[in-house]
Amino acid sequence: MFAILVLELPNASPGGHRLGVNGLAVDRDNAILYSGGRDGVICAWDLNPDLIAPSNRHSSVLDNPTPRANGRTKQATRFRAQTQAHTHWINDIALAQQHSAVVSASSDLLVKVWRPHGNDATEPATIGQHADYVKCVAAPHQAMSWVASGGLDRKIYLWDLAGGGKTLEIDVSGEEITEKGSVYALSVNPSILASGGPESIVRLWDPKTGKRITKFVGHTDNVRAILVNESGDMVMTASSDQTVKVWSVTAGRCMHTLTMHNDSVWSLFSDDPELGTFYSSDRSGLVVKTDVRGTMGEMDNGLSVAIAQENEGVSKVVACGDAIWTATSRSSINRWQNVDTSVDIQLPESYKQHRASIVTTRSRESSILSIMTTSGVNGTAKREIPARSVLRISNTASFPPAINKDADDSSVSISRKGSDIIIPEQVVAAIEPVHHLPEETIEGQFGLVKHRLLNDRRRVLTLDTAGDVLLWDLVKCQPIKSFGKRHLEDIEPEVNTLEAVAPWCSIDTSSGNLTVVLEPFNCFDAEMYADELTLEEPVEFRDDQRINLGKWVLRYLFANLVDEEIRRDEAHRQKLNETAEKRMAAGRPKPSMAISIPPSAVWEQLESTSTTPRPNGFHYPPMTPGMAIGSATPGPPMPSMLEGMATPLSPLDKRSSHVSRPSVEKEDYFADAIHSPDLPGQVAKPAQTPGTDPRPSEDKPLKTPNENLKDKEKDKDKEKEKDKEKDKDKENGKTTGTHFGKKFRMNMSFGGKKLGRSASSAAAEKPAVVDERAEEESESSSNHEKEFEDNFYGVIQKIHSDYEKQLSDSPDTLIESQIRPSLPNDTPVLKLPAGTKVIIQEETSGGSAELYRGTVETVGADADIIERRGPRWLGEVVLLNQIPPKEPVKVSFVLHPWRDTLPSITVVDGNNRLNANRMLRVKKILAYVAERIETPPADGDGAGDGEEETGAKETLKPEEYLELYCNDQLLPMTMSLATLRAHVWKGGNDIVLHYKGNGRKEIPFPPPEAVEQAAGPETVGGLVTLPVAASA
Repeated sequence: MFAILVLELPNASPGGHRLGVNGLAVDRDNAILYSGGRDGVICAWDLNPDLIAPSNRHSSVLDNPTPRANGRTKQATRFRAQTQAHTHWINDIALAQQHSAVVSASSDLLVKVWRPHGNDATEPATIGQHADYVKCVAAPHQAMSWVASGGLDRKIYLWDLAGGGKTLEIDVSGEEITEKGSVYALSVNPSILASGGPESIVRLWDPKTGKRITKFVGHTDNVRAILVNESGDMVMTASSDQTVKVWSVTAGRCMHTLTMHNDSVWSLFSDDPELGTFYSSDRSGLVVKTDVRGTMGEMDNGLSVAIAQENEGVSKVVACGDAIWTATSRSSINRWQNVDTSVDIQLPESYKQHRASIVTTRSRESSILSIMTTSGVNGTAKREIPARSVLRISNTASFPPAINKDADDSSVSISRKGSDIIIPEQVVAAIEPVHHLPEETIEGQFGLVKHRLLNDRRRVLTLDTAGDVLLWDLVKCQPIKSFGKRHLEDIEPEVNTLEAVAPWCSIDTSSGNLTVVLEPFNCFDAEMYADELTLEEPVEFRDDQRINLGKWVLRYLFANLVDEEIRRDEAHRQKLNETAEKRMAAGRPKPSMAISIPPSAVWEQLESTSTTPRPNGFHYPPMTPGMAIGSATPGPPMPSMLEGMATPLSPLDKRSSHVSRPSVEKEDYFADAIHSPDLPGQVAKPAQTPGTDPRPSEDKPLKTPNENLKDKEKDKDKEKEKDKEKDKDKENGKTTGTHFGKKFRMNMSFGGKKLGRSASSAAAEKPAVVDERAEEESESSSNHEKEFEDNFYGVIQKIHSDYEKQLSDSPDTLIESQIRPSLPNDTPVLKLPAGTKVIIQEETSGGSAELYRGTVETVGADADIIERRGPRWLGEVVLLNQIPPKEPVKVSFVLHPWRDTLPSITVVDGNNRLNANRMLRVKKILAYVAERIETPPADGDGAGDGEEETGAKETLKPEEYLELYCNDQLLPMTMSLATLRAHVWKGGNDIVLHYKGNGRKEIPFPPPEAVEQAAGPETVGGLVTLPVAASA
């Protein structure tokens, strides 16, 4: 599972797409236009009811029902609602269930349904999923409760709109080439389902059984659109071979091939149940209306009219009443006035008579409208369809006639395809659509189309469709600077830095938004030094403290979720502690008015007794909390106590956990936390928070990999010996730490601050006698490790299980919270935009499936959903401050003195090759050099421990009198080894570094005998490990 962030664009407001539009659908009953875009958004638009009224369905080109203001068309469409349905392109949409449901198919592999008229109108629900991009979706009759979808996974699925999942699966793998079985087009009615794709074959299926009915072969390229008439006996297909074919289901063959287009046909639409009129669009942007009503099956006598010409290819065309809408790769949607195809055409009289013979066979309604338009509407002059706008419907059509031009120009009869408009006695070379400008443009917004991730991997440059360039901060999830309309490539050198940071996220702008993907295998790889931060509120950091970028972002991305889980944990512990408080209150003695010190005999009796304390039994004298161990004589051991677990009588400073402590006390994420000295001759000390004790391992001298391996082997031997001793103890009836206790110590150890027991309860409890048989049963049961769910809630289950275990082992001890999110000195406070979208997805066989969608503001309210669907690693990071372990990336390098001006760093075998964490800075390398080449002070006090020195040179830090060079380039003190390798060394071999003095301090050469004694440590394969500062 992984997390996705969709950052808010500046001045973002609902009301329009940010990228191109791929899907359109019209709800005639409610006068709503729906659009689905490449930004993953579905928009709803309120239409002017007059535009889609049935009475205007065949309006003349003369009609202009929309009033104009200042010479321009008055806006008849207004924004209604929108929803971010998908994280990738929406490829198609369809209306279902009496127009109450909008079904969308997307490249994020999902099929979703949005019910804009219901209570849950803001959140589309997933009803199905493919293994690859979903290219098309189709709904049968509006009364049906299912839809069909097809995708690049070569599958057609039928989905239940009520959430019942998949009801039918059809495998459409290609017969000859399996890969060509992808489904690009679908059309369905209750009795037949038609599909097409790159195989160029149209297949018919039974939607009830999934069995194939037949197939149509005839297209020579990808089938892009399909229509099926209501009766199910005719199928119309559009293809990239520039043709529209009409197939007879009963005859099983192609009846007509229409060639009105000269480019790949992308879209078909018809609101006529028998497909008497239909609309088509192609890659060149041409929009055509074709009318074949009344032709008695002779479609060559039909009429094709060029309605409009877009500047880009038209991916979708829909019509309703007096309006036609077109969708292109632009974010806006154009509305064109429809054309009445029953009116006359500007042709010579002989052709008018031929046309009239066809028109008279049409419906009575069309004939009446034709008469009205011939005589004029409301007294206006009649305007005919321009002859240049009439397309030849097919190569065999007699109208307009084919014209061929002889060599002597005596006759005109040149043959052309339909797009080349024909006028007798004249050869026309260009198309002239009826409309040159749209009646209205539904404007979209600007979306991101390009991005460039900078070297620091925290900032991104983006370019939008308006040409504006923005600089984003990925950690803050917001833009930080605008550069206006400039070339992105020109700005990049101005803002880029000389850094090399490990990849920790992936960036995508395919949906028009800036999308950041965090995956567990690498989102914790990148770090930055805390001294590079610019914070609104100052935070005290340790020297060379590093901040993990992935953990930092996740901590505040789910900040509201953490707060909610803390509240729930508080309520849960309160219930558990009520039992302990009652037990403690029952065992607490009544306060005495007189204070008396018992005689020594009483103390001797107390020391020898080992009975279970009684609620009203003997009273211990009151004593100060925390002083019990120091003042009391040690009693018999408590066999029931878990090994390594903080006991009620143990010192508080031994109960702290590496999880809840400041991060300096944790084992370094990348390497052992052994620090080079800041001053020459000083013993290496780790950075530590005041008030904390350094780890014992940090006080030891620098070790080579060989020494470290030997130590590890010794530790393993010791652990084996301990295990043997424990086994012997078990055989002798002695109790040791249980298996549960080991797991407890490794993963869920207690925090550094514990509630101390009250004086009365601490004084009233004696060591308990435990039955050995009961203890063995308890041990065997605890050895059987509990299983927890592999999700976010599994972390909470583990915490609750530990509470129960603690309550069982120490019933009189109050339970403290084990939820320990990272502190501000580990992850400085971030105030992320509330509208930043948070999406949790999981990998599937063909891509990813969405598990959760919300915002930074709503993750707390959605805690129940995230607990069930969120990944376990996310819970461990945000609730326990635990990140998945991973081996650090190290860099090898060699140190030489500059032209032998300083002593050399030499080891026994003459090899001075070093190996260190990629985040090690130059100043730490110089500190290591200073430690190796300088002679320690004779008095042994060490230089630079905070005491005043008489000479100024003695107080200089190594970086103040030493310099480091690579390829004759002076290196900045804050440059890391990773940056050094990527931008200065630029090679794959060991980095060669040279150190030299700047003259501020004289470093003498040691005598030969001192050189032999100071020879370096043993090496393993020629490598000496150089440590790096502790990680945050």
